[in-house]
Amino acid sequence: MPTPVLRSVHVHPVKAMRSLAPTEAEVQPWGLAGDRRWAVIDAAAEVVTQRRHPRMALATAEPLPGGGITLSAPGHPTVTVEVPHPSSTVTVEIFDDRVEAVPADRAAAAWLSAYLEGDFRLVHMDAPEHRRPVDPDYALPGETVSFADGYPLLVATTSSLDALNSLIAQGDHAHEGPLPMSRFRPNLVIGGTSPWAEDGWTRLAVGEVTFRVARPCGRCVVTTTNQVTAERGKEPLRTLARHRKNDGKVIFGQNLVPEHTGTVRVGDEVKILG
Repeated sequence: MPTPVLRSVHVHPVKAMRSLAPTEAEVQPWGLAGDRRWAVIDAAAEVVTQRRHPRMALATAEPLPGGGITLSAPGHPTVTVEVPHPSSTVTVEIFDDRVEAVPADRAAAAWLSAYLEGDFRLVHMDAPEHRRPVDPDYALPGETVSFADGYPLLVATTSSLDALNSLIAQGDHAHEGPLPMSRFRPNLVIGGTSPWAEDGWTRLAVGEVTFRVARPCGRCVVTTTNQVTAERGKEPLRTLARHRKNDGKVIFGQNLVPEHTGTVRVGDEVKILG
């Protein structure tokens, strides 16, 4: 078996929008630098994702110096959004959490409302070190997270994706495969392991940074969304439901919490520590 290695890094500046693939990223306590520090909310101040609006997959947020972003999408003009001043906040709901966030300017709201055809606003997490704690059932004291689903980082392996695609090819929706890794929206993609090896991991080091494995990642309808066309199918949920269930959830990948800060780079050696 070859030495495990970090194959790719993925950052999502706005939750649910297209991912970016830098060659390296700073690991902060709450996730990769710039990952999911922005989110879209509806008129009820609930964070919206591709679960409800698959067209979010086609929108891109490019980071700017200082933390701002430029939003773009097919058929729409670009708009530049600066980091808003935290003079006032709005309480937003993300799953079962209520989080204080800072609303962006009206230009961002107008752009999102036109693109998603509704009443939407953009919000920024100004202080991730204390805004949103990780699920206490799986966290250590003081651990926090950005607007990610629940944990600072998500890791997946190329060998497990290959194994999953082999299973899809044997199923009744084989025409939907093979699926790319983008369906699972991970932060770190590791190569050089055996299929499903991550099921047994408890700690790992990626280059200079060590991580604790919190729990397997339960998957949702977003994985059935083509990240290039925004069209939906049946896979991989149908195959995962047959072969990859844990505590009533279908799973793919593992949720991670950093044990300290540092930088991860494509090509870094990965060491399984437990």
